[in-house]
Amino acid sequence: MKNKNNHASGKGSIWSRAFISIFIINLILNLSQFMTTALIPKYAAHLGATATIIGMVTSMFAITALGVRPIVGPTTSYFKKNQLLAVSTGIIILAFICYGLANHITVVVVGRLLHGIGMGFLAPLSLALASDALPESRIASGIGVFSMGQAIATAIGPLLGLELVQTYGYSATFFISAIGTSSVLILSLRLKTKAPERNKTFKISLYNIIAPEVIVPTVIMFFLAGAFSCINSFILIYGAALDVDEIGLFFTSYAIGLLFTRPISGKLSEKYGLSTTIIPGIIIFALSFIVISYSRSLPMFIVAGAISACGYGICQPSIQTLCMKLVSSDRRGVAGNTNYIGVDTGYLITPSLAGFIVSVVQSNGGSEVAGYAIMYQVMTIPILIALAIFLLKRKSLKEKEASSNLSSI
Repeated sequence: MKNKNNHASGKGSIWSRAFISIFIINLILNLSQFMTTALIPKYAAHLGATATIIGMVTSMFAITALGVRPIVGPTTSYFKKNQLLAVSTGIIILAFICYGLANHITVVVVGRLLHGIGMGFLAPLSLALASDALPESRIASGIGVFSMGQAIATAIGPLLGLELVQTYGYSATFFISAIGTSSVLILSLRLKTKAPERNKTFKISLYNIIAPEVIVPTVIMFFLAGAFSCINSFILIYGAALDVDEIGLFFTSYAIGLLFTRPISGKLSEKYGLSTTIIPGIIIFALSFIVISYSRSLPMFIVAGAISACGYGICQPSIQTLCMKLVSSDRRGVAGNTNYIGVDTGYLITPSLAGFIVSVVQSNGGSEVAGYAIMYQVMTIPILIALAIFLLKRKSLKEKEASSNLSSI
């Protein structure tokens, strides 16, 4: 059933009060997120973890993120989204506090598990709230702009986190992140969202967990997100092994690339179809891993970051937009939840596999640098698998989207 809200169904500007509010919330949450996410691998290494353990710790949050998926869909259909957003934010704040108190890798793991619970709700909630605040005809552009909050946070967060660690240490940095995230609690409760229609009792069912219409995009995101997680998990350690100073500028380069490419990709998607951005985006994303594997200096990493932005930074919001377009407005929370099942599963499996590849290379006489370089080359395989799936299913996806009376792929 289509959204009857005049704003959501009509044409016009994306900058409604509701969209601006969720954009600011998304920006603040991602800033704290990227401040800490980039530091977790280095913090784990600081506590004595091996490459394999670092990969496991980095991906650990995906265990609980996947664990809460069965209740994300039903709760978003039964409770007010802004209240769920506030609760999710509170859980993430507890995770940051755990990181700040950690003096052993076990405590970091507890924080990662809590973090997963919060993110398990937060990501699909934010995506659904942003989609609900947009005119139907402007969803592609709106999601692209919405995701720019993440781009800005990517530019500022890692560098800010590294600077704070150098000045105040790990614990203080995590506590600062917790304080910054606390402001979202107030903003979330002030956000106006519609009370859901409770025609039925709260019920957990497969229909409320998974949207079958978005299975193919979800599988594609599994492969793409899994590969991308290896950048966040290991790029700082890889740069340190190469004695590259200011490796955090990789994220700045990535973010600047997003600021330029995402608005353009959204407009291209609306005018020419989502394939215009998804296919070249996946190809460019694979190329970025080859460039990373051969990078030996800061300028090379900066170039790699920009190429990665033109790849993953473009195809990710395009695929998310496709998920929102394949379902009716009342099913967007479930569609977002389904999509993030793919993302979380990729985050859970791939970093551990990548860390294992690094360890195998080193155990067979390879250097640390060689281990990471080979790992990044191997990670092009899941990206190319994602491309193959999209090309094979492109026609059927186009037909499904056309049947929902929305713009074509």
